[in-house]
Amino acid sequence: MLGVNVAVVAEGRVLLTLREDFEVWCLPGGQVEAGESLAEAGCREVLEETGLEIRIERFVGMYSRPRWADGAYHVALFTATAAGGTLSPQPDEVLEIGYFEPDALPRDLLVGQRRRIHDATAGGGCVANSSRVVYPFTSREEALRARDTSSLSRSAFYAAHIAGPNASLEASEETAGESER
Repeated sequence: MLGVNVAVVAEGRVLLTLREDFEVWCLPGGQVEAGESLAEAGCREVLEETGLEIRIERFVGMYSRPRWADGAYHVALFTATAAGGTLSPQPDEVLEIGYFEPDALPRDLLVGQRRRIHDATAGGGCVANSSRVVYPFTSREEALRARDTSSLSRSAFYAAHIAGPNASLEASEETAGESER
């Protein structure tokens, strides 16, 4: 999968969305569609998910997970500023939208987002990151079926089956990334 994330920054705060599928917070973003550039996909995804038109400010870096799902997960991260539109969550994907201080992020974040937010708000040069985290399902559809048949809430399922098993790997990668700067 080739995707994008966009850190929309206003007054030092970053825009996050609360995902409908697992009820965890993340940067707006999604898959690049045929015929789109990475930047075009970022603008489209932010508009679809949040109602905001944006202006891409800079490319932050690429984030790869060779052990995620089909083994082909690569996400480009950009920073941007709002250029128009009205904040309005996309009902079938986004439950809530909010701006957060980088040092006061929600506890329930999508795996890898804390590092991306840090990289986007810290400034500096481009980042290339390859993560060792592992997706424990063969597909998104399998994960959603397992979620729907479990007795757990969406966020508890995510914490137990996706974030939890990857927590120590993610923490060690974030620590290594900090020492490399």
